[in-house]
Amino acid sequence: MITAALTALFLGAMDALIMSAAMPTIIAELGGMHAYSWVYSAYFLARAVSLPIVGKMADLYKIKLLFIISIGIFLLSSIVAGMSPNIGVLIFARVFQGIGAGGNFALVYIVLADIAPEGKKAKTLSLASAIWGIASVLGPTLGGFIVTYFSWRWIFFINIPICLFSWVLITVFFVEMRPKRDHVHLDLAGVFTLSIAILGPLMLLMLGGRDFEWLSPPAVALLTASILSGIGFYFAEKKSKEPILALEFFTIRGFSIGNISSFLSSFSIFSLFAYAPLYIQDTLGNTPMQVGIAMLSLSLGWSMGALVLGQVLHRIGEKRAAVAGAIFICVGTGLTLSFSHTTTMSACFWIFQLVGVGMGVVTLSTLLVVQNSLDNSDLGVATSSHQFARTLGGTVGVGVCGGFVQGMLQKSVGEGVQAVFWIVFLISLLCFVFCLFLPGKMDSLGNAI
Repeated sequence: MITAALTALFLGAMDALIMSAAMPTIIAELGGMHAYSWVYSAYFLARAVSLPIVGKMADLYKIKLLFIISIGIFLLSSIVAGMSPNIGVLIFARVFQGIGAGGNFALVYIVLADIAPEGKKAKTLSLASAIWGIASVLGPTLGGFIVTYFSWRWIFFINIPICLFSWVLITVFFVEMRPKRDHVHLDLAGVFTLSIAILGPLMLLMLGGRDFEWLSPPAVALLTASILSGIGFYFAEKKSKEPILALEFFTIRGFSIGNISSFLSSFSIFSLFAYAPLYIQDTLGNTPMQVGIAMLSLSLGWSMGALVLGQVLHRIGEKRAAVAGAIFICVGTGLTLSFSHTTTMSACFWIFQLVGVGMGVVTLSTLLVVQNSLDNSDLGVATSSHQFARTLGGTVGVGVCGGFVQGMLQKSVGEGVQAVFWIVFLISLLCFVFCLFLPGKMDSLGNAI
């Protein structure tokens, strides 16, 4: 059962990482350079929207059925993507790949928490970080190999046997761990308003200042739709018998502070992922291969931090772990402020690995805090809210930092990225402050005791 769940996670992790190596070739064959960013954006937007929705559905419906549907969506959309005759069809397929991947991501962490033996939840959840570590090594390498020796279409077709393998395992071995209600009410108004409230700001951050001006009619329309949908979501949740995201959860300290800490840590690390390569290649004059190694240290550090924490968390507790992880991130991001043209690749490697280890520790410890803050019947909502906070933090971080980089390009790329390093460091400090306010041991309502 664990193998089946982790295989489903591997699908989405590989897909997110394998694309970067293939995109130049895809654009060269299909055309549509103007839509380059949408191949990524469509996937991440759809994944962000599906996370909280599937998380709530996992508390209402059979997880086995949701898994089969999510993998099925990912399988069919991978086939369509691989057969795409033009960039428009590819983007359409990427939307559904994002929906399927978002469902898989939410369900995997819910299942791992469900099946974890008493006192072994951290160790079980840390297995997911190992999958991300493996994918971070295999993804770009496999993508380059497939594009070089086969066709870019096989980066999608390779999903077929993996999907079928995971499908068979889940169909044969999956056992429901939590009882579900006989009669459920899906909050459709909440789903609709929440989706628009999520999509609007994310699209604005991804496209504003690049595809359209910040004060242009499209930007104003997106902002207006987001605000109105947010208001609509508030009233929909107040009236719903079974809200998609109960507003009272945000009054629970572990739920709110844990998700805020996750948001801030993701803001930091994904901004580094996005813009540190520019500094390493442009200012330090290193090769793309060296850039890849430096970024690999960041992702491997993340996996290593979570795996080690899974072994020792029962001794130190979630709050101490989160604070320690935040200190690692602060020290690492603080050291990036010392970067200059004399900085060595070795220094970059170890500094980024320090940040990665800190991120792995903060991610796992705050996930456990958020999960423990709600009743077990709301495990799906707790888990998906944390993943959504991570996704939102990364998107906002890349968008905000991108604005600073663009604004300073007239000076130099190096100065633009140095501004990013300062932003990331300050956000890391803020993450540390919030981790200090995490509850220690909690009661069944998520309050500190």
